[in-house]
Amino acid sequence: MAGGSSQPGRSVTSKILAILSAFETSRRALNLTEISKAADLPLSTTHRLVGELVDEGILSRTGNGGIQLGLRLWAIAQNTGRQLRDTARPFVQDLFSLTGETSQLAIRDGNMALYIDRVYGTKRIARASRVGGRLPLHATAVGKAILAFSEDWVMDAYLEQPLEPLTPHTRSNPVQLRNELSRARHNGYAITREEVRLGTCSIAVPVYHTGRLGCSIGLVIPTSHAANMERHLPVLYGISKRIEAATSHIPLETLLGIISGPDMIVPGREN
Repeated sequence: MAGGSSQPGRSVTSKILAILSAFETSRRALNLTEISKAADLPLSTTHRLVGELVDEGILSRTGNGGIQLGLRLWAIAQNTGRQLRDTARPFVQDLFSLTGETSQLAIRDGNMALYIDRVYGTKRIARASRVGGRLPLHATAVGKAILAFSEDWVMDAYLEQPLEPLTPHTRSNPVQLRNELSRARHNGYAITREEVRLGTCSIAVPVYHTGRLGCSIGLVIPTSHAANMERHLPVLYGISKRIEAATSHIPLETLLGIISGPDMIVPGREN
């Protein structure tokens, strides 16, 4: 792709990534002006690069002229995390079958919980994320399980950054969150109560890989049914052990490396 720049110091690659990032939180087609604004690019540059991405199948045009992600990008993205997802999927499905609750598997992607797989139930619960979506570690049970059972420096680094509240119930005080994570490590599981979406709670346990934390697995439960969600712990622990056993022959770096994002972002520290 050609790449003249009207912004010295900004590479063509960074511009393309900025364009693609415009679709990260949007579930609808965008017009060129919206993409230009989201990517912080001149409209002419956006027009040229979007045209090239459409030609390559990375983006596509809708019938009314909007721009959306293309099938080629979707096909490429299916290879992301395939080993972990394909190996763990039968167990995530088993978790759903045994509990009847939305089941999900996540890893740490920088400061976020990245959802590798989810199985939805028929119960009406607010869907805060999707496969490939990310949420702050401190607001989700799978994220809290990752923080609680990671090396101490991961928790320490995370607590140095501002903790954004997603609802009035999100634990955003670092001292309180540290205490909660310490309890989670002691108890062997993490929970949330309406910290991402009102009306939903969650519970999660870590999944180890040859003695090291690999990922976490959890359930999302309607608040009306969450009073005794700890009753699901035996099933969660059992599924965690089965995933650990099924992935033990795969090096952790191979299992997670291709889908792990940048290391923990710490204010004031080079990354």
